Amino acid sequence: MPVTDDRVDLQPVGTPIGRLYTWWRGDPLPDLPPVPGLVIEPATDLAALAAVAERSPAVLRARMEEGHTPYLAWLDGTPVASGWSATREAAIGELGLVFALPRGNRYLWDFVTLPPWRGRGIYPRILQKILRSEATAARFWVGHDLDNVASARGILKAGFYTVGEVTRLRNAGLGFVPRGLIERGPVAAALLGIPIL
Repeated sequence: MPVTDDRVDLQPVGTPIGRLYTWWRGDPLPDLPPVPGLVIEPATDLAALAAVAERSPAVLRARMEEGHTPYLAWLDGTPVASGWSATREAAIGELGLVFALPRGNRYLWDFVTLPPWRGRGIYPRILQKILRSEATAARFWVGHDLDNVASARGILKAGFYTVGEVTRLRNAGLGFVPRGLIERGPVAAALLGIPIL
C-alpha cells in the first residue's frame, strides 16, 4: 500500500477559488442610508421571484420545502433582486460542497440583482434585511468566487467580515485558509467540512 504524506496532500495548488465571510449576532451592523422606494421582504410572490431568479416556480417551491427562505427586493413596485437563506443544509455547487447547517446558522446564497438595478446598493440591503429578519440565527455565512469584486464590495458594505478562502489541494480536495477574523476560521472550516490550512 502506498504511503502518503498528509502534509504534501494538504498543500494548496494555484490561487484560492472562493472567499467566505461571516456575521455573528452581536457584531456591529453599519448604517446604510435608505434607498427611496426599496422594499425587501421574504418572497411570497413566486411569479415575481421566478422572474428575478430565472428559475421555475417548481424549483423555487422545492427549495422552500428544503428549508430555504427566499427574499425579494422591490424598487418602486418592480421586483429587482432576490437571495436565499439556507436553514438546514447548503450546497456550493461550483465547489461540490454540501454541508449541514448547525442550529442557529444560516448560509446566504444565490443572490441576483437584475442588470438595470445594479450599483444602487440593493445587495447589501438584502443581506442586512436577512440578518435583521432571522432573529433566531446567531451566525450567518456568505461567499463568492474570488474574482467577483462586486459581491465582495456588497458583502463588506453590509457588515460581514472576511473569515477565509477556499483553495484546491494537491490531493484534489479543498482546504480552508483563514483570513481576516482568523479566530473564526476553524468554525468556518468545520461548517464546510474541509481541512483548515
